[in-house]
Amino acid sequence: MEGMMPPPIRRIVVDEPATVVAAPAATSQTNGSTPSHSSPVSVTAPRRRAASLAGGIERMATHDLSILYGDKAAVKNVSLPVRQGEVLALIGPSGCGKTTLLRSLNRLVELTATASRQGRITLDGQDIDALEVTQLRRRVSMVFQQPNPFPMSVFDNVAYALREQARKRPRKSELGPAVADALQRAGLYDEVAADLAHPALRLSGGQQQRLCIARSLAAGPEVLLLDEPCSALDPGSTEIIEDLIVRLREEVAVVIVTHNLQQAYRIADHVGFMYLGELVEYGPAEQIFGSPQEQRTQEYVSGAFG
Repeated sequence: MEGMMPPPIRRIVVDEPATVVAAPAATSQTNGSTPSHSSPVSVTAPRRRAASLAGGIERMATHDLSILYGDKAAVKNVSLPVRQGEVLALIGPSGCGKTTLLRSLNRLVELTATASRQGRITLDGQDIDALEVTQLRRRVSMVFQQPNPFPMSVFDNVAYALREQARKRPRKSELGPAVADALQRAGLYDEVAADLAHPALRLSGGQQQRLCIARSLAAGPEVLLLDEPCSALDPGSTEIIEDLIVRLREEVAVVIVTHNLQQAYRIADHVGFMYLGELVEYGPAEQIFGSPQEQRTQEYVSGAFG
């Protein structure tokens, strides 16, 4: 496969010069072989403006986690930390188990009748099975691939999470500051502040996705799960959301599933590469894209398959 060029990847225009991360020279792998593809990975500069928090707080962890659909294992014995102060990106080809792993973190996998789980998942050291599922999903919030705002106003979309948590229904005036704060944290407030009664479904796709992020943030989660949040968006909206994700990592632990390797390099502090349900390699983004230790990782980030 030497000399093979990676497949075309959609490139995002950013306000920083592009940089090229060279692939490592041929080195011994764990199985004693050398990578079969050594083309450099061309990616735009990372948006990690400042170093992430050293020794970030571990919010979640998986311990020998396996997910099965019937007799077929979609995730196989994965142990992985999720830390506040970091963005963790899960990458890998379609069907490798990364979205199943993401959905297991707030027990959405349980909604599939044939699914079963082995191993443990902990949140702040506590087994998530010991938590009431609604409480878990407030603390571990999910934003999906397609924006899914409720058919109501911008204000009521964000206020929904606050009303659900309140013991008695709060007045609209009481919710105003918290709604504004969530919209500001999601980078949307300046665009919608003049008309919070505007129907959410009339916002642009990028605005709808940020509104969904604001709705999740309003619940005060400790972990934010993002499943391909930019796949349906234009490059401009993608850039805004990527910058938002990097800012949010200091407030919440962020886990993102993405097929876009450039996006993973731009925003992730740590990366987990999955293949056929296995966690092949986990490490800092610079290592995974610049000097991966496993041959399969090297081949994937070089574009040899995927």
